[in-house]
Amino acid sequence: MSMRPVGLPEIPAQTVMVARAAFPKGSLAIRVRDRLAEVFTDEPFSAAFGVRGAPGLSPGVLSLVTVLQFAEDLTDRQAAAMAVRAIDWKYALGAELTDTGFDASVLSRFRTRLADNGMERVVFDRLLEHCKEAGLVAAGGKQRTDSTHVISAVRDLNRLELAGESVRAALEALAVAAPVWLAGQIDVTEFAERYGPRVDGWRMPPSQTRRDRLAQVFGQDALALCRAAWAEDAPGWIREIEAVHLLRQVLVQTYIIRSDTRGRQVIRKRDADDGVPPGQLRLASPYDRDARWAAKGDDLFWMGYKIHLTETCTTLPGVDAVAGAGVMPNLITDVYTTDATVPDVKATAPIQKNLAEREVKPAEHYLMGL
Repeated sequence: MSMRPVGLPEIPAQTVMVARAAFPKGSLAIRVRDRLAEVFTDEPFSAAFGVRGAPGLSPGVLSLVTVLQFAEDLTDRQAAAMAVRAIDWKYALGAELTDTGFDASVLSRFRTRLADNGMERVVFDRLLEHCKEAGLVAAGGKQRTDSTHVISAVRDLNRLELAGESVRAALEALAVAAPVWLAGQIDVTEFAERYGPRVDGWRMPPSQTRRDRLAQVFGQDALALCRAAWAEDAPGWIREIEAVHLLRQVLVQTYIIRSDTRGRQVIRKRDADDGVPPGQLRLASPYDRDARWAAKGDDLFWMGYKIHLTETCTTLPGVDAVAGAGVMPNLITDVYTTDATVPDVKATAPIQKNLAEREVKPAEHYLMGL
């Protein structure tokens, strides 16, 4: 797919006429197009697209759709539908009234392309630069940073579910990448029966004794797969499959292997006395290697990430804070995402580095929520 840098297209006259009639006082989409059109250009995304092949949709247009989608809390399908049926969205995108839009899957592929090329901040940085030029943001003054939780888009798993689902994830990956090798290592019929459906707490045995036995079975299966993958005669690339690598980590954090009095190796689930890896290293899902369990305060406990938001909070001297006349708006100057287990104080230094690089470092920086 290639890119022809054209930016937001000119708004067709008929679209302008209908949008102005339908929204005489304007709307969010219309105001964004009128005031921030220069933020949504194609050139900053050129490194993520080729110069040959069929031209794709404008990344400037798709980034504007993504912003409107977030502002209105829409799914990809809903956002794609709005680009077809909402007159103010057509105005913002510079589309003809008869334009049929695009498939919803384009949005997820666009986000993936941005993430793969490290372009998550492109639009934010351009908007911040626009605010600087408008005199809304500057170095000095006061800014404050607070964090909030970001829930990972995977299931919450307890330790037993995690152990079984990690085996299942590795089997699924190996069945695609190395089916012949896998068939030579396991009893396919037995494993298919045990790991065919996803491992779910609703299907777990009711008694603790049977659950303990199932935990041991999951551990034995995980150990057998890992030993086969790390055997001298196993192809080296087997161990490089992410699901297999994560299975080994889950095995180590969940189980202990010891020798009994007869010299036989026995695997058992770790308990409180055995210790577990620290939170920043402990896997929480076989499908999201970076998600972690974390807590904030007494009431918030989640699995995922933490996002640190920094905003201006300067009041102009001589301004009537009650009346609010001439008060500068609080604007976000930095967005910094971390592992959920990272303490807020550990994020201060990289945030200040980001602010300094963009020439908006405050004179006073407050850390909230401690």
